[in-house]
Amino acid sequence: MGTIKVNNIKIYTNHGCLEEEAKIGSEYRVDIEIKADLNKSAFSDELQDTVDYVHLNKIAKEEMAIRAKLLEHVAQRIIDRIFNEIPMVKKAKVSVAKINPPIGGNVGEVVIVLTKTRKN
Repeated sequence: MGTIKVNNIKIYTNHGCLEEEAKIGSEYRVDIEIKADLNKSAFSDELQDTVDYVHLNKIAKEEMAIRAKLLEHVAQRIIDRIFNEIPMVKKAKVSVAKINPPIGGNVGEVVIVLTKTRKN
């Protein structure tokens, strides 16, 4: 079993419950960590034998472009697509962070983390 991480995917989009968030938008960061059997690709040196991190990045960017009120909802959509589109993935952890959230204080970010394990 091995791990692939795609960290610090930066996206400007418009998630949130407030109307202002829908209009103005804000900065987000997505981190993805997957677990898969990477033994074959470690020896073959072939892309088809691994989880393509370009594909993971594409999923994150496409799902983040679809407006949602809650970060949990966006993170779940990302995880669902990873499991639907990449059968090699055994476990996925997705973090979605809203940078400088409008919550009436000096808060650097709010982060939602969801994890899912594939059932055999």
